This record gives sequence, structure tokens and C-alpha cells, in this order.
Amino acid sequence: QGQGLEDLPRSGRPPVTTPNQDRYIRLQHARRRFTPATVTARNTVGTHNRRISPQTVRRRLAATRMFARRPYKGPILTRRHRQNRLAWANNHRGWGRQQWRQVFFTDESKFNLSFADGNKRVYRRGGERFAQCCVLEHNRWGGGGLMVWAGISADQKTPLHVVRGRLNGIAYRDTILAPLVVPFMTQHGLRLFQQDNARPHVARVSTDFLRQQHVNALPWPSLSPDLNPIEHLWAELGRRVRSRAVQPATLAQLEVAMVQEWQAIPQYIVRRYVYSMGRRCQAVIRAQGGHNRY
Repeated sequence: QGQGLEDLPRSGRPPVTTPNQDRYIRLQHARRRFTPATVTARNTVGTHNRRISPQTVRRRLAATRMFARRPYKGPILTRRHRQNRLAWANNHRGWGRQQWRQVFFTDESKFNLSFADGNKRVYRRGGERFAQCCVLEHNRWGGGGLMVWAGISADQKTPLHVVRGRLNGIAYRDTILAPLVVPFMTQHGLRLFQQDNARPHVARVSTDFLRQQHVNALPWPSLSPDLNPIEHLWAELGRRVRSRAVQPATLAQLEVAMVQEWQAIPQYIVRRYVYSMGRRCQAVIRAQGGHNRY
């Protein structure tokens, strides 16, 4: 009988790091999550005084399912912020849908005319990287933008309001609270008015006006955009504007596109976000007042 042609077992290339070094690499990245693999590789000497590569570091981390990903960007939360957020969530975690239906959620947001979209891809052939049809052009300064305001409840949403000029306490009272907030809440029987703690919102002229109009404001913890369901609608609005076949080229076109796309958002999407308030409270509680998936 002749010998088979199968490969015999081989020792393979010896690892460039020892098991102790592997544990050290994983421990260092577990303690300092933003350390680049290039820095760890530069500071680590492998076996036989060999330099290790950043890819070696990435492989050691991948063995424990630790991969480089884009970080979540959130506001700076101090201990006091976390305590206030946790207390608010505990106070409202028992609210049901009927209670959240009585809340009028509001917010402002800024949308730029031009922006860099890191998620967009282009189909091109070799050598076409710099072809005009394959270049995603954008104004590095944003090209100007619009500040918009809107309000939502489980059953209705306001039209999109474009904020003209500087928004201080007086302008907020005269252009938003008086003509938009009070009539909307009266017409639809809403009992609680939600706004964040931006300066125009907490200015004396604004709070005095709400008190005079007998509008009940929902106490709101600072730095808590994750608790406001309208934030997800801003993201939805941005996606809808970016997905238009013809992109706005001027601020006037951007305004028209935003007003149209806001109006086109179905109410069932708005309701779904409003009814997520219970889950948002639970997420804040699980995070002890810290950042969460919302």
C-alpha cells in the first residue's frame, strides 16, 4: 500500500506574542477603550524582540469579540445629571399610554444645507475615483442651515415651523408659545407641555407666559434628548430629505423639502415613538441614569 497524499500536521508560524502579552493587550484595551491598535503595537515588543503589527493587536482583541466600532456620541453627564435622570425615570416609569397621550413633546433642531454623509456609497470603475459623477461634493462649512421647531403627541403633530432670526425668550414666547403651543394644546386637549431646558425655554418671559396661560409644564431633566421621542423624528426627517431624488440646492429649497417630508411622516410612526416612553424610562433606570440605546 502506498502512502496517502494528505498533508502531515504542521506546527505553523509561531505566535509573535506570548499568552501573558495577549492578556495584557486585552486588559489595556478593556481599561482604555479609545486606545488605537497602532499605539498598543508600538508599545509592545513581541517574542525575540520582534515588533508586532496593529493587525496582531486587532486579532488578539477579536478573539474576545472586541472590535473597533464608531462610538456613540452623547452629552457629558455629571453625577448630578445621572441622579436627576434616574429620579425622573423612576417617577414616570409607571405611566401608561393614556398618560403619555396627554403629553405635548416639543423641540428645535438645526439642519444644514450641505453635509458630509459617511454612509453614502458610490458605484464606480477603476480609475473613476475623481470623476465628477463619482465625487460627493459638500460645503465644508455646512452651506447655511435652518432652525426648525415642531411638536408631537400620540395623535397629532404640528406643522414644521421654521425659526427666523435669533431665538431668545421673547421671540420664543411671541413666535412659538403664543401662536403655536397654546392653541394646539387647547384644540387637542393636551394636558402636559414638554420642553427641554434651553435658555429661551426657561427664560422668565417664557415661564411667566406659560403660567399665565395655565399651561402645565412637564418637569424635564437636563441633558436628556434620549427621553424625548421627537429626537427620533428629527433623524427620520433628515433621512427623508437626504433620500429625495433631487437634493435641495438652496435654503429655500431645503425649507420646502423639510416641510413636505415632515408632513409626510405617518402618524403611526409618531405614535410608536411616543408610546416608547415607558421603555425609555426603563432603559435610563437600567443605566443608572447614564447613556442608553435611545
